[in-house]
Amino acid sequence: MLKKKFFKTNEECEVTFEFEAENVEAVAVVGEFNGWEPMAMKPAKNGPFRAKVRLPKDGRFQFRYLVDGQTWVNDESADAYWPNEHGDNNSVLFTLPNK
Repeated sequence: MLKKKFFKTNEECEVTFEFEAENVEAVAVVGEFNGWEPMAMKPAKNGPFRAKVRLPKDGRFQFRYLVDGQTWVNDESADAYWPNEHGDNNSVLFTLPNK
């Protein structure tokens, strides 16, 4: 799940990535905004794994979740899905106000 918070005073959007799953040890968000390097998500107490990033407004960023270091998963609440070079799709996040 994606949550977006836009700021009136700067050109950024705070994005909260949430991934809920049972029997999972670790989840990382991996995307264009972090050079496709896994960024560990922290598990909330009795809740989803979470990570926050600030991204430029009016951007488009591909990403996926890496579960337990081996399984790629898309976000069900992504703004779009674009094909990748591995024959699958990536989740896409738009940081456009009112989207």
